[in-house]
Amino acid sequence: MKKIAVVILNWNGAKLLEQFLPSVVAFSDEAKIYVADNASTDTSLEVIKNQFPSITIIQNDANYGFAKGYNIALQNIEEEYLCLLNSDVEVTQNWLTPILSLFENNPEIGIIQPKILDYKNKAYFEYAGAAGGFIDKFGYPFCRGRIFDTIEKDNGQYDDEQTIFWASGACFFIRRTIFNQLNGFDDDFFAHQEEIDLCWRAFNLGYKAKYSPNSLVYHVGGATLNEGNPRKTFLNFRNSLLMLLKNLPENQLFFIILSRLCLDGLAGIQFIFKGKFKHCFAIIKAHFSFYSLINKTLKKRKQSQSQNYYQTKSIVYQYFIKNGKVFDNI
Repeated sequence: MKKIAVVILNWNGAKLLEQFLPSVVAFSDEAKIYVADNASTDTSLEVIKNQFPSITIIQNDANYGFAKGYNIALQNIEEEYLCLLNSDVEVTQNWLTPILSLFENNPEIGIIQPKILDYKNKAYFEYAGAAGGFIDKFGYPFCRGRIFDTIEKDNGQYDDEQTIFWASGACFFIRRTIFNQLNGFDDDFFAHQEEIDLCWRAFNLGYKAKYSPNSLVYHVGGATLNEGNPRKTFLNFRNSLLMLLKNLPENQLFFIILSRLCLDGLAGIQFIFKGKFKHCFAIIKAHFSFYSLINKTLKKRKQSQSQNYYQTKSIVYQYFIKNGKVFDNI
């Protein structure tokens, strides 16, 4: 049996499957390839059956989103290492070899991310993951190669294997045993930041996440839910609060949650000044959804949380006040 399962979650993405599955099939000899379909109503299943007969289809009975969709799909997969791959990712030759080597030779590594460059502009890092993710004390994610909306050109500055805090869900490798130990993603997230929450929970248990520059993929980004969609704003703001509530150390919980709520309010005002009223309303809606899930989320907290989870005091301060626009300047 092959050691890696490449699992692509799909919902009405027939065109993306036609475009990006050829590279996955061509360059993934070390893996068994699955497409987990979230009850698509387009021609996705026909595309797979007719054009990619070697791929195994896992049929979910509804659109469960990213989190629950993967949780259901991965229940019966037996390969030792899981690769959760977005349907809008082009992989490259030998992309799996360095990943397999890292897992096999470093038992303390539980999660790995490859280098993720922009499919539309291949000289630059891609927003969702870049060269590995970190998080600040207020729960704002950032990456080597991407801080907020500033994207760096890939000049080889991040060509070192590096311990990171979170790996991007665009191309996310994890040991199956650890995924199961953590009970997978949090279904309440539906989509967005569920991979950061999973990495944080793995971190609290002592597992390491690693970035591998020797594995390269290209990600379109926003192919299923683009940056201008208020639904994306809602999910990002709500899920960030849920993640903080679940994983923050108890002695920091109240202050940081309160601070984050205030910062979200400032973000909402900024959207108003930009004329993006739907995004401001999405933040308000996110907060009310967060409040409704507080009791449920508190029950998910562990008895102890790791204290040293963030890499900088405040990425907002570093970026907007100190003008730290690239990772090496913060």
